[in-house]
Amino acid sequence: MGSSHELARNGHKDVSLQELSDRLAEFAQVGEVGELSEIFQWKGEVARGLPDWTSDDKEHLEEELSDVLLYLIQLADVCGLDLGQAALTKIVKNARKYPVAKQTAASTN
Repeated sequence: MGSSHELARNGHKDVSLQELSDRLAEFAQVGEVGELSEIFQWKGEVARGLPDWTSDDKEHLEEELSDVLLYLIQLADVCGLDLGQAALTKIVKNARKYPVAKQTAASTN
């Protein structure tokens, strides 16, 4: 493998330490979502409120949900986005796209 300048000339982009750090943070986010998914992978059907889960299982879920949430907040901040406003906008958009009456009719068929 050549120097970074040779790589850049061959179509590879030179990456700064900050860019690399940002990319690693993105991979960390994916890892956290993976850890969250693993919790549910073997649970099968999950009842609302998790009545069959141990307190340790619930605590573990809280930790993983918090990790994902904190990464999302950090990513939104770095991107200059208002995550709360984006969520509200998406809720309104989904309400228009999937009206309650339409959902109720589909679920009774």
